[in-house]
Amino acid sequence: MSTGASSDNRKSAVQPIKLDIHTHLVPVDAAALAGIDGVSWDAAAGAMTVDGHTLGMKPLYAPDKLIAWLDANAIGAAWISAPPPLYRQHLSESAAAAWCDYVNRGLADIAQRHANRLTALPHLPIEHPALAADIAARAIAAGRHRFSAPSGGPGRMLSDAAYTPLWQALDKANAFVLFHPGENDDARLTPFYLTNLLGNPYETTVAIAHIVFGGIAERYPNIKFCFAHGGGAAAMLAGRFERAFHTDRPGVDKSLEPPRVALQRLWVDCITHERGALHLAASIFGKKHVVFGSDWPFPMGVIEPQAQLAWLEGDERKRVVEDNLTALSA
Repeated sequence: MSTGASSDNRKSAVQPIKLDIHTHLVPVDAAALAGIDGVSWDAAAGAMTVDGHTLGMKPLYAPDKLIAWLDANAIGAAWISAPPPLYRQHLSESAAAAWCDYVNRGLADIAQRHANRLTALPHLPIEHPALAADIAARAIAAGRHRFSAPSGGPGRMLSDAAYTPLWQALDKANAFVLFHPGENDDARLTPFYLTNLLGNPYETTVAIAHIVFGGIAERYPNIKFCFAHGGGAAAMLAGRFERAFHTDRPGVDKSLEPPRVALQRLWVDCITHERGALHLAASIFGKKHVVFGSDWPFPMGVIEPQAQLAWLEGDERKRVVEDNLTALSA
């Protein structure tokens, strides 16, 4: 009887997770915000309004709640990044520079106050390639080499030659970049919350397609390109991408490595909400390139990791919540 009880206790115990690479916080500095157009802080409501949209999810402003959540779920540390409502991709380059300075300074201050648990990922405004390269270069010079960025921008895709200085700087620094989708503007996705349910993975898939078919991952092998939400639908489309390569489809550059090879260079988080989908992601991107990410505090994330990933066991679990994270954060 005692052996059985001990076994049951082990199964019910919370299993440690080394790191969460995908969490979000919003820095609040009311005095600084007073000088930024389009953004305001309502102290009474405890909420920020950005370009007319109020961010009502209170945990976004509370690093202590993130720390408490990490503790409750036996997660050692977290990398924090700006959530999509803070991307503001419509801004001019000068306005974006001021806004990114506010966001990045604020995230860095939060991380400094919780240095043993939190690491800030500076935001790269991908819609302005020169500005993104400048922000990356300055951060790298200060010893920082982990970043977050939208997975695309209005009229600009990641295969664009304008990003060459950015990729060169990140590659030289062996940098990590978490690419996260912003808002999808397809009006057909307005009903049923499809802008998130379908739009987010769609945007991520488009970004991966440009990284693969544009030869970006091949030319800059030292960049750890990491894509949110299991890489969107890219794993499911890997065979289709490969078929296009081998049948000389228009615009596909046969001088590059095949898509299946390029996809093995990328990393993804574990947010698929489906065992089969996560296994597919591991088969396409590689078992060593799937890592734990939660998208905290958003409800479409892995907010109850011990329950939501209860089926993740043995070597597979160890890779996702420990081994692969150790390699990624090295």
